[in-house]
Amino acid sequence: MVSARIKLVGKSYEEVSGVAKQITDIAKMGGIPVRGPIPLPRKRLVLPTRRTPCGDGSDTYEKWEMRIYKRMIYVEGDERVLKQIMRVRVPDTVHIEINLV
Repeated sequence: MVSARIKLVGKSYEEVSGVAKQITDIAKMGGIPVRGPIPLPRKRLVLPTRRTPCGDGSDTYEKWEMRIYKRMIYVEGDERVLKQIMRVRVPDTVHIEINLV
C-alpha cells in the first residue's frame, strides 16, 4: 500500500473542484480509501493602485483582487490506481503537487 497526499492550488474554484472530483471518483472506483477533498483556507491577494498616474486631483484608488483556492486529498492505494490519478487532465491554471508517503 502506498499513501499519497495530493494538493491542488488554482485561481478558479470550478477548475480546482473539478480536478478534485475526478481524483476522488478514480479512487472510489478503484475501491481504495480516500479522505477529502479537504478545503484549505482561501488566500486573497489585494493590490490597490492609484487611478491617476500623474498625482493630480484627489486620491482615488482601484483595488484589484485575486483569490487562490486550495484542496487537499489523501489517497491510500496501490500503484495501479495512483498511475490512473497521475493521468488526470489538469488545466493550466491548476497546480498539482503529489507527495508519496
